[in-house]
Formats: sequence, structure tokens, C-alpha cells
Amino acid sequence: MVRAIFRNFFQAKMPVPAALPQADELPQADELPQVDELYAEATGAYQSKDFSRAVALYERVIALNPDHAEAYYKRGNALKDLGQLAAALASYDGAIGRKPDFAYAWCNRGVVQNSLGLHEAALASYDRAIALDPADALVHANRGSLLQGISRWDSALASYDRALALNPHLFQTWFHRGNVLRELQQLEAALASYQEAVQQKPDYAEAHYNRGVLLERTQQPRAALASYDQAIAIYPGFHEAHYNRAGVLKGLKEREAALAGYDSAISAKGDYAEAYANRGVVLHDLGRREAALASYDRAISIRPDYPEAYFNRGTLFKALKQWDAALASYDQAIALRPGYAAAHCERAGVLMEVGRLDAALSSYNQAISIRPDFAEAQYNRSLALLLSGDYENGWLNHEWRWKNADRLSLGEERFSSQPLWLGKESVAGKRLLLYSEQGLGDALQFCRFATAVADMGATVILEVQAPLASLLASVAGVSRVIVEGSPLSDFDYRCPLLSLPLALKTTIDTIPAATPYLHSDPAKVAWWHTRLGDRSRPRIGLAWSGNPKQGNDRNRSTRLADWIDHLPREFEYFCLQREIRPADEEILAANPWISRVEDESHDFSDTAALCECLDLVISVCTSIAHLNGAMGRPTWVLLPFNPDWRWLLGRDDSPWYPTAKLYRQPASGDWNGVFARVAADLRKMAAKS
Repeated sequence: MVRAIFRNFFQAKMPVPAALPQADELPQADELPQVDELYAEATGAYQSKDFSRAVALYERVIALNPDHAEAYYKRGNALKDLGQLAAALASYDGAIGRKPDFAYAWCNRGVVQNSLGLHEAALASYDRAIALDPADALVHANRGSLLQGISRWDSALASYDRALALNPHLFQTWFHRGNVLRELQQLEAALASYQEAVQQKPDYAEAHYNRGVLLERTQQPRAALASYDQAIAIYPGFHEAHYNRAGVLKGLKEREAALAGYDSAISAKGDYAEAYANRGVVLHDLGRREAALASYDRAISIRPDYPEAYFNRGTLFKALKQWDAALASYDQAIALRPGYAAAHCERAGVLMEVGRLDAALSSYNQAISIRPDFAEAQYNRSLALLLSGDYENGWLNHEWRWKNADRLSLGEERFSSQPLWLGKESVAGKRLLLYSEQGLGDALQFCRFATAVADMGATVILEVQAPLASLLASVAGVSRVIVEGSPLSDFDYRCPLLSLPLALKTTIDTIPAATPYLHSDPAKVAWWHTRLGDRSRPRIGLAWSGNPKQGNDRNRSTRLADWIDHLPREFEYFCLQREIRPADEEILAANPWISRVEDESHDFSDTAALCECLDLVISVCTSIAHLNGAMGRPTWVLLPFNPDWRWLLGRDDSPWYPTAKLYRQPASGDWNGVFARVAADLRKMAAKS
């Protein structure tokens, strides 16, 4: 899945603390009239923001009266505003040297020292100012700003609280207090502090914005949108607010609105690489892949060192099955960020697609070495291990599927309050619940292990999906079958069906492969014999696609249109599928020689009975293949180049189903090569019949 790149930072710009009130009316004893006039003229220049002229005039005052502390102080202010910080610091020192109790000078000296990175010296200056004038709220606020800047959060909060106790109308201090509270993870208090800031100053765009970020972080997306909207209404060019607003809309799957939001962010800031990258994600989700690629490329042209953009572009190329381009993008992301675990994992997925299994395992191992708790990489590695035939390590890693629930849509592990059995405890005399966890095909494949557990002395209760319940009652050793979701009686242990190979230490050589282990109802078989009538030609069942919601369905399923020209008419064909896609409906309607019986097959016991009446079943990797194989019937399975783990590699037989024959794509996406071999074998079969 493509993951959006969010940069939901707090717009917590440290304030440049304002100079404290000017000492316009301080006593100026023994000054000459010329000094007074020059001082007044300098102050006027400063107030008019003519800082260079103000500096020159204050220097003339100091030349005439070297002990004029206020002139040193105000010259320091003008130099600070000109960015001449070292000179400003020297001027404040001059003021303090002539007037040691000059609190304003101590405060602004701290401001300049902080700007110069002299944090401890600045803190000492603020403390001296506070000692001289403890009731000055702005000094406490500036002290809090310094402490916030060096991440001394608790001390910063104490200074802000003291400032607000002295003057509760400092809206900027409420804002920065909110930022500190956020860092301290006091989120409700932070929200209240931002709210106070916007109440005091309703047009405070940054406070609305930071409030929105925090609401988003606390899973209040609609309230976050409202805050971002307020920030944008105050400042339409607020590109971060447009960007984060779009991110919220994307999370709500309101993709068109999100796209418009990213476009607004880009209008406000033309070189906004993050907005282009996330815009690409939305376009990809909307199926507009060429536009998505252009958006990723634009992000990369702005920021060539942007690993997330390369990652998302790689994911797009992967979806387009442009494997070389996908690998190149992932490699670039990793070159920029060697510790990019997700890129290593997705790169491994591409390597799996092109059949480079050893390289894929290496990439999964790299991802896991970076993030040992990376559930997706751990789970995908298990599939690669199983595909390679390394069942010992594969089954162990396969348990990571529960921590990767968002990818598999498994939800939380069921019955988790009951003890899990993975083979360590004796189950003799115990009641053991075995239960389905994924698709119908998985239950059909793994229910065989119930017999081995029963042979260990357990009373086996099997919980499965409703369409399977009647059929799976035929599994040897199963005491009772119940439908998924039905009330359960007491049991001692539980085990998901796909954990049984781990519990039983199953290897390729010890797979319980004796078939049939599923048996059809003789009465239903007789009914189908009557329904089908006398046999004039060999009968073949067809299943060309699986559940469209299955994660790998795009690779395993085919279109009936691609089969039609490869099916010799010497056979009688039956559609074994219940779910038929619209395009396939049209093909079936145009080819009535493929019989449809789905209305007469209500569950898998009906389908199993029908399969008993057929000579062969041809199926892609779906539940029909497992059903027919479990019944020991001739089954041809059509597989993609990168098959599901259970079919292994490089063989045309299956250790799971002795009566199965496997037809593999010779290259990625090459179904025609598969159909050609199937057609050739069907013609040979027809010649013998």
C-alpha cells in the first residue's frame, strides 16, 4: 500500500522576544541641552525604524556623555534590529556597566545572547533582570522562550506560567505554552492553551494551525479541519495549513477534496515538494497513475534528496508492474536513507515478483535488522521462506501475520483469552478448538491437520465459514463442526488452522498428503448424476478467478475471455464459480456451451458432489483448486510467475495435493504461455478419450 508522507509539524516558531518598554522618561541628570536634543532625535529615528541613523545619533550622545546608560541601551536595541548582535551585546554591557540595576538592559542582553547561542549566559541575564524586577511578565516570557528553545520543557512551562500569572493577556505566551505542553504530552492542556490564544487574538493564524495539528494527532479530524479552515481564512497563503488540511481529507478518503487541498498548498508555495509527493499518493489512489507519476517526478525535481518521494514512485511503478523502474526508485530511496526499512521491504516484494527469491530474502532481512518489530516485513519474509521450502523457519515467522492484521484484514486474533496451543502441551484428553482465519481455500487446505491432532488424543472442535461446515464434517477425527460466529461450548486450548503446521513441526516431507481427506455426500453425488444426464463427452469444471478482495487477486485471477480460444470443444465444460464478474457474464452469455450451475450449488458440499461427477477441474489458485485436490480428484492449477507460497517453485506437482498438476507462467504476466500448454494437454486428453 502506498503510504502518504505527512509532515504535520507544529508551526512553533520561536518568537524573537521583543525589547522591553523603552526608557523614554528615565532621569537624565547633568546632561547638556545638546545631549537631550540628540537623544530625542535618535529616539525618533529609532521609532521611525531608521536604525542606522539612530545608531549614529546615539553614538554622538555617548561621545558627549560617556555615562549615558540609556543611550548605550537604546543603541543596543537599534544594533539588534540591524542584526549586528555582537555590537548590540557590547552596547548593553556598556549600559549595565554604567547602571548595574538596569533591568531592561539585562533582559535585552539575554535576548541577544540567546540569539548568539549563548544560552546559559542568556539565562543568567534573564535571571538578573527578574531579580531586579520580579513583576515584569515579559522577562519571564522571554526566559520561557529560551528554555523552550533548548528543550528544557518543564522549566519553560514554569516560566510561561509565571508570565501569565503576572499578565494573562499575553496571547503569544499562551501559544508557546501550548507548544511546550504538547512536547510534554499534556495534550488536553495544550489544546486549552491554544484555545486561549485564539480567544485573545481571533486572527492568530498560527494558533489555529497548531490547534488543528494537535486535534489531528488526537484523532479529531473534523475539528482539525475546522481549525485549518480558520487559519486559511485568516491567511489564505498559509501553505502548511492547506497541506495538513489535505492530509486530513486524505485520511478520511475524501480524495477529490484532498487533491484540491494539495493543489492549494502548491498554489501558495510553488516549490512545495511534500505537497507534490502527497498529491501523487492521492492521484494514485484515484487511479490517475500518469498524473501521479508526474507529481512524484516534480517532487523529486524540487528535492532530489527526498527519499519518501522515491519510495512512493517505486510503489507506483510496482502497481504498474514496471519492475526495473520500481527497483531503481526503491534503490534511490535506500541510497538516500539506508535505514529506510519500508523501502527495503517493498524492494523485496518487487524481487519476489521477478523471481529473485534469494535477493528478496536478503532485503527482508535488511528491513528486519533495521526494525525487528516490522510486522509486514516479518510476515512477508515468512511467505518467502515457505515458498523456498524452508518450512521450519517459515512457519515460525508466519505467526507475525497477527501483528500485520491491517494488511491481511484478519482483525484481532480471535479467542485470545483462551490458551493458544502451538504443540508444546499435551492435548490428550483435552478439548481443542481449531478455527478458520482467512479464506475458504485456506480452511480446505489446512483442515487435514485435524486428523493428526485427534490422533494425539484431543477432542477436536472445528469452527469454519458457513459454506464449508457441512463438507468439513467429513474430516476424520473432527468431533464437531460449528459455523463461524456460533456460540461455543467450553474448550481447553485453541489453535488457528494455519498455525497447525508450526504446532506439528511440519516439513515438506511430513505434509499429511493422503487424499481424499474430504468426502462428498453420496446422495448429492447421485442427484448431480441425474441432473447432468448421460455422459457423452469428458466433463471439465472451470474456475478462472477468485475472490476480488483477496490481496493478490490481480496476479492469480484471469478473464474468461482469455480462456475461450484455448478450450477444445471435445469436452463438456461447467462453470464452478459462484461469483462472476460483469465482463465474464458477457462471455458466458455468448458461449452457452459452458454450462452454468451456480444456482444449484448452495454450499461447498454441493460443489464437492458436482466435482465427483467431473473428469477434471482446471482452476486458478482459488478454493475450487483446494476442494478438488482435497478430494483426490484430477486438478490442473494455473499459477502466476510469482505464485502463492503453498505451490513452491520449480515443480509441476504439489506435495499438498498428489492429484494436482501445476501450470506456471513462464514470465511475469504471461498467461498466454500457460493457456497454450493447457490447450495442448487438453488436446492430448481428447485424443485418448
